[in-house]
Order: sequence, then C-alpha cells, then structure tokens
Amino acid sequence: MSKELYLEDSYRQDYTSNVKLLNKDKVILEETIFHPNGGGQPNDEGWLYQNGKAYKVINVRKEGEEIIHYLEDADDLEEDEVRMKINWSRRYNFMKYHTLLHLVAGHLYHEYGALAIGNQIFENRARLDIDFRGGELDVDFHRVEEELNRLINEGRKMNIRNVERDSESISEKIRTVINLIPASVKNIRLVAIENMDEQPCSGTHVNNINEIGPFKISGNKSKGKGKRRLEFQLIEKNIKNG
Repeated sequence: MSKELYLEDSYRQDYTSNVKLLNKDKVILEETIFHPNGGGQPNDEGWLYQNGKAYKVINVRKEGEEIIHYLEDADDLEEDEVRMKINWSRRYNFMKYHTLLHLVAGHLYHEYGALAIGNQIFENRARLDIDFRGGELDVDFHRVEEELNRLINEGRKMNIRNVERDSESISEKIRTVINLIPASVKNIRLVAIENMDEQPCSGTHVNNINEIGPFKISGNKSKGKGKRRLEFQLIEKNIKNG
C-alpha cells in the first residue's frame, strides 16, 4: 500500500519516490502526494518526472488497499525513482472548498441540530446535503452566509489528530459517524475547526479557515421533508502561491 503523504501535509506539492508497480498506464508508487477521488473530493492531477520526461497524471483512485495513478501515456516509464508534482491550483481550490463544507456543516449542526448527509466538491462550486431531522426548517440562510463569512474573515485554525477507534476522547456525534466506517479501520483521522467542530475525514484542508476567502450560498433547494441541498461558490480566487 502506498504511504498517503497528503494525509500528513496537504501543502506538499512535490516529492520523490519510487514506482512500485507499473501496468500499462496504471502506476502504484511507494509513497504518494496525490489525493484519490473519494469522500466527495475529486482526485488530484499533476505529473510524474523521470529521465527528463514528464508523464501527466489524469486520474487517481483508491482500489482496495492501493492508490492507482492513471497516466495519459506511460511509454518509457520504468520501475525506478520518480518525482511527483501536483497541479497546485486545483488542489488548493479543493482544500478551500472542503474546509468550507466542514465549516457550514459544523455551524448548522451546532445552531440547528442538522446533520450533513452528503457532499460533493467540483472545480468551481461545492454542494452539501443537510438533514434537519424532521424539525421546523426555519433557517435564515442569508444570515448563515453572513455569519460564516465573518468567521472566515476572523480566522480559526484547523487541527488534525489521529485516534484509536474506541478512544474515549471521541464525542457522541463523531462516534455516530464512525459507526458507518468499516470495523477494519482501527485508526481514525479527525479534522477539527478550532473551538467549533470535529469530524472524521481523509480529505485535504487549509491550515486556517481565513484561507477560504469570501463565499456565497449559490443554491438552496428542498430534498424532501426537513432536507435541503445547499450549493456554494467562492466569490474570488485566492490561490496561495507555493
């Protein structure tokens, strides 16, 4: 299984590793900085470099215990040392949207008892499905947008910790989510917004919510009794140079 370096550092943009297995245009590396498609977050794209040649990574998927890198063309690639480089603007955009979804979900849970039941990130927007659990849907989403933009402007740190599945430090809310994770997963990665929310997650995130920048709720429609689908867009590009 490839070591998932993106779980340790979302900001790592390049790294040198070795090709462990090569099958036509599919590559498995000993370590990888490429985030696979999953959890509502699209896969990273980028390049592998070897012997002066660049190989474009067009898709990344986790299949079983392995992370498969799909190349546009793997001609002449060898099972040897290779340098990785991700498309940083794409990754950083996903990091901001993913963190925004955590922020919105945490706020709606603490203020209204609502649960996030689905999400998807796209290149220029993201969506979140919310279940208000049969309660009265009396939410001023314009005020929600204003409050969260205020919090983003103030900034709050993001923290990540890894705990054992049966740790007593896990809250009841988080334990409900963890119960949906296969029992074979013994260690849980928890992503927290300082003094606000904590959730199991294997995605990439910014270090502080102020990196998200301003956003707007661009869509809001019913998905059944007590359920809403919200869509979000970042108002301006705020790509971090790296």
